[in-house]
Amino acid sequence: MTATTRVAIAGGGVAATALAIQLAREGIEVDMFDKADCVSALGSGITLQGNALRAFVHLGVWDQIKDAGYAFNGLTLRAPGPGAAIVADMPEIAMGGPDLPAGMGMYRPDLARILTDAAVAAGARLHHHAEVTGCTTGDSEVEVEVNGESVGTYGLLVGADGLHSKVRESIGIEVQPERTGMGIWRAFVPRPAEVTHTELYYGGPMYIAGYTPTGEDTMYAFLVEDAADHVDVTDEQAVEIMRGQSMAYDGPWNHIREHLSTASHVNYTWFTSHIIPGRWNRGRAVCVGDAAHSCPPTIAQGAAQALEDTEVLGELILKRDTIDQDFWDEFHDRRVDRATMVVESSTLLGSWLLEGRRDADVPGLVASVAQTVSVPA
Repeated sequence: MTATTRVAIAGGGVAATALAIQLAREGIEVDMFDKADCVSALGSGITLQGNALRAFVHLGVWDQIKDAGYAFNGLTLRAPGPGAAIVADMPEIAMGGPDLPAGMGMYRPDLARILTDAAVAAGARLHHHAEVTGCTTGDSEVEVEVNGESVGTYGLLVGADGLHSKVRESIGIEVQPERTGMGIWRAFVPRPAEVTHTELYYGGPMYIAGYTPTGEDTMYAFLVEDAADHVDVTDEQAVEIMRGQSMAYDGPWNHIREHLSTASHVNYTWFTSHIIPGRWNRGRAVCVGDAAHSCPPTIAQGAAQALEDTEVLGELILKRDTIDQDFWDEFHDRRVDRATMVVESSTLLGSWLLEGRRDADVPGLVASVAQTVSVPA
């Protein structure tokens, strides 16, 4: 027996596809409703910590992820200015366990493709141009509305539909992501041989300047600045902005500047932070991933926390006989405090940078998060 035999998932990102893989491969009927017209993601990179890699092992996609990305151990801190002096070479905690690397970088569209293909191969039905726009939830079922029309009832609706979740809105949760005051430029560029793991520069005109390898020949570079409105910036202007803002950084940044172009998929996003307090469900509808919580990528835990949400939810669906109060109590006991700690820690680190806090214990904060998430949720 399973807690339900029919699940609707709003969204098509990491959280949505990860849950679909878990459920569909065990014979549960899964419909994913994604408002996008195709499988897509911002064309830069993503950093995945060890607890995210552990989830990929559980999903059965680790070999594909490993082949598509660039696994590494360690973190280098550099100073701005001529020579890009190395301040520290730091080992990273293997949050996924001793058999996995500490972290990995990869191209976001590759991650989206691997997870989507696995979900569909497991039997999940993926509907594009299909946005969950509302629902009516009761004690035993939920009626789901897509593009303004009912598509029937399900045993559970999972809102994995991102920061501005329609599911969260439709079930009456008024929490919204709030900007933290920072924004990030990201670009996808060729990888020089000397870059073998994440390197971060603190200081200079940017809060953080860094890069992470994503493949044998690729990496993504990023610059964190005060949040600004760049909505009307052209691709050419974005390249010039990123090139100009990185002039204070030496070392591999010289290579990055040389190779920045409109083919680098330069994009800009604001840092946000939010978490639904208390219960993430209302009746038979629940929010997970960015719909439930978001945090600035200062500790690189966004995707990992979304994967943990779905791993716990999927486990409960498969091992329990019904979705009742005990079901939700266990889900929230295992997820709310843990996700809250990650959100608050990530936001705090960002606020320290905004305030210029030189006395802040950044290593201690990061180590505390790493120790917590090293233990499976």
